Amino acid sequence: MSKLTQREAEVMNLVANGLNNKEISEKLCISNHTTKAHLSSIYRKLGTNNRVLVARQNFELEYDESLNNLEI
Repeated sequence: MSKLTQREAEVMNLVANGLNNKEISEKLCISNHTTKAHLSSIYRKLGTNNRVLVARQNFELEYDESLNNLEI
């Protein structure tokens, strides 16, 4: 998987939180066209075209990060 840009990671997180394209655009102060471009790039990097799978991948990454941050 290619590394996501910071902005793509933000968009991915907002998708995982259930925001639609318009809401993402408003939240990040970007155009709807730019939101769609970020999503296309995310889909390509993750090998999908499905928002649900993008959200799932986001939650898996967050889970993995939380495990890595546990103090043992």
